[in-house]
Amino acid sequence: MAKTSRAFVCQACGAVTARWSGKCGSCGEWNSIVEETAPAGSPALIAIKGGKGRGGSGRLASFETLAEATLDAPRLQTGIAELDRVLGGGLVPGSAVLVGGDPGIGKSTLLLDAAAKLSTTGARVVYLSGEEATAQVRMRAKRLGLEQAPVALGTETNLANIIATLGSSAPPALVVIDSVQTLWSESIEAAPGTISQLRGCASALISHAKSSGLTLVLVGHVTKDGQIAGPKVIEHMVDTVLYFESLSGHQFRILRAVKNRFGPTDEMGVFEMRYEGLKEVDNPSALFLSDRDRGAPGTAVFAGMEGTRPILVEIQALVGPSALGTPRRAVVGWDTNRLAMLIAVLEARCRVRLAGHDVYLNVAGGLRLNEPAADLATAAALLSSFTGRPAPEDTVYLGEVSLTGAIRAVGHMDQRLREAAKLGFVRATVPAAAGAGQRQAQGLGLLPMSQLDELVAWFGAGSVE
Repeated sequence: MAKTSRAFVCQACGAVTARWSGKCGSCGEWNSIVEETAPAGSPALIAIKGGKGRGGSGRLASFETLAEATLDAPRLQTGIAELDRVLGGGLVPGSAVLVGGDPGIGKSTLLLDAAAKLSTTGARVVYLSGEEATAQVRMRAKRLGLEQAPVALGTETNLANIIATLGSSAPPALVVIDSVQTLWSESIEAAPGTISQLRGCASALISHAKSSGLTLVLVGHVTKDGQIAGPKVIEHMVDTVLYFESLSGHQFRILRAVKNRFGPTDEMGVFEMRYEGLKEVDNPSALFLSDRDRGAPGTAVFAGMEGTRPILVEIQALVGPSALGTPRRAVVGWDTNRLAMLIAVLEARCRVRLAGHDVYLNVAGGLRLNEPAADLATAAALLSSFTGRPAPEDTVYLGEVSLTGAIRAVGHMDQRLREAAKLGFVRATVPAAAGAGQRQAQGLGLLPMSQLDELVAWFGAGSVE
C-alpha cells in the first residue's frame, strides 16, 4: 500500500501549510483550512524525487524550431455570435473552457443553448448536470424551445464513471460539466468541492480532453468576492476562462474573457436576459444609450473599447454639498481610486473646489469600465453636475487625464469615432495629440484639448466654489 503524505490546504485560496490554524495566512479566511492526503505516487511527489515514478526514469523530450509551419486552430461555431466572439471565433477542439458567474446569472442557460445549437449541426454533444436533475434541465430546454435538440443528457458526478463513459465510444465534439465543484474521485480522500477534488478531477478531465480531441466546458461557482472558487488551482489548468457579470436589477449580462490561449483576453459579449433565455445584443451602444437622460446636467457619453468592439456608454455624476465632515464618494461601474485621483487633479490643477461636496458616479446600463480613456468623460460629467450646465447631447468624450492635468491620447481612435458617428453624434472632445491638424474625422467635428483646464473653462467651473 502506497504511503500517503498529509497537508493542510486552504479551501478558499489553495495555500498549503504544514499544520492547521484557524485563519489562513495567505487570504485571511477563517476556518477554511482542511487536512487532506495525497498518495506518495502523486505527480507533485514524483517531480520532487527527480522524475522517477513507478515506471522508472522518464523519456527524452523532443524539440522543434520556431520556423515550423503552424496551422490555425480549427473552430466549432456554437451558433451564438456573442459567445463565439468572446471565445475568439468559436470552440477549439481539445481545449478546456472554464465559465464562472453568480448563481442564477445564466451560465447553464447559455451553455445549454450553445450545446443544443451545436448538436443540431450533427456534432455529438454531452451535457452532464451535477446540480440539477434531468427533469429540471429538460424543463429549461422546453422553455428555451430546445427540447428537440439531440443533446445527450446525464447527471453523473463520479470522475471514473464520466471518463469511462466518454472513452467507451467515439469522443463527442463538446462536453459540458455543470458544475466542476460537484465532481468527486474515489482516489482522493476529500469532500466534493475541496481544493484536492477540484485539482484532481479537473486535471483528469483536461488530460482526457487533450488526448481525445473533445472540447471540455466546466462551469464554476464564484465566491463572495466574485472569484471562481479555487482560482489558483483551476484557472491555470484550462485554456480559456470566461466570467459572467451583471449588476443586481439589470437585465443585461456581460460575458468577459479573462484568459484565452486561442484569442484576445479583453473581448466582451453582451446578452439580455428574457423569459425565453439569453438573447444576443448586436449593438450594445444603442442599447446602453436607449434611455439616456438628454439635456440633464451631470451626464456625458464616453466612447470606449471592449476588446475589438467600440461601445458608447453614458456616465452619470451627481455632485452636491455635503453635510458630513468627510464627503461621500460612491462609485458604480468604475474604479473608486481613479475617481479620487480625478477629483484631486480638479482640486489641485484646476481650482475646482469639490472637497466639501458628495460625489456619486454611475456607469449606466450595468457596464463596468476599466480603461483610463474614460477620465475625460467622467470629468465632463462631474463638471456638468457641479455647475448645473448640461453637456452637449451630440458630443462624445474620450481621453486620459494625467496627474499634471494634461489630456493624453488613447488608442483605437478610428473605431471609437466611427461608432459615435454611426449613432448620430456630430462632435468629439479628444486629446489634442489625436486631433492635431484635423478638423473632422469619421464624419465628426473634433474639439481637441491638451489640458483639463480647457474643459473646466468651457463649463465655467473654475470660479465656482
